[in-house]
Amino acid sequence: MTQLLTKVSVPADVPSAQQAVYEQNFHTMTKGTGNLMLFAGDQKVEHLNDDFYGVLSSGEEIHADDHDPEHLFRIARDGVIGCYATQFGLIARYGRDYATVPYLVKLNSKSHLIKTKQRDPRSIGWVSVDDALLLREAGLQIVGVGYTVYLGSEFESEQMAEAAQACLRAHRNGLLAVLWVYPRGAAVPEEQDPHLIAGATGLAATLGADFVKVNYPKPKEGTPAESFREAVAAAGRTRVITAGGSSTDVRKFLQTLHDQIFVAGAHGSATGRNIHQKSLPEAIRMTNAISAITYGGRSVDDAMAVYQGKDEFTI
Repeated sequence: MTQLLTKVSVPADVPSAQQAVYEQNFHTMTKGTGNLMLFAGDQKVEHLNDDFYGVLSSGEEIHADDHDPEHLFRIARDGVIGCYATQFGLIARYGRDYATVPYLVKLNSKSHLIKTKQRDPRSIGWVSVDDALLLREAGLQIVGVGYTVYLGSEFESEQMAEAAQACLRAHRNGLLAVLWVYPRGAAVPEEQDPHLIAGATGLAATLGADFVKVNYPKPKEGTPAESFREAVAAAGRTRVITAGGSSTDVRKFLQTLHDQIFVAGAHGSATGRNIHQKSLPEAIRMTNAISAITYGGRSVDDAMAVYQGKDEFTI
């Protein structure tokens, strides 16, 4: 069973007047456990429409529900999640109709069209933390901001600077900061090298992140969960969550998530495609199954029962 936190560690750059707001946002996102089930919807930019229409590599067709961007908001409203991460424009367009959803505003994004062989990845901010606060002023539940850093890119320095400032500005306003940190570029031969992934989580800690999202390592020896312990240790008080990746077998996904949390010591996941490429009822059950492990400390068998509709998980 996942233990509830009795005290939130508030960073020193959160003003005293904003500490209660920060603690409330932390508890909203983590359900009081310190773990995070982040529902990722930023792929509308990162992968354009590839993730929302067509046929998967498995041969299975993406469900028609996913053709409409509002599908993700329906999932976020009706499923058990910590927060829904997507771009400012979508939140502004749909947020009033889904005001109960906790939102994380993604500040920067880029498409997948320009490959590393053409140019190292560069993703600068579209909007600022102050812009995200406009949505909070409009009555939406904005709990945090997110920013992607491409470690190893020739443009890493400007991305690090923007990320550090975003973390600082978020904290000054009681918001949490989640960094996506991906080693990528011509200087990076192995993007999922365990030692490099640990470097990425340590970088996020120095930038001031509350949570860092990284890809799960692919070690040459040992298991991924065992090798991932280095990354969790390197992050210190910054909590590590893993990228969900492309759609895969549900039990395999849930087993990997369970190992990441209960073997490696990670604090959750950021999952998109393994949720939203399904029909609305199935996607909702998938969020609940993931949260059963993340927030409830349930076994894989228990989580599968939730996914199959044989059991329920609520917060």
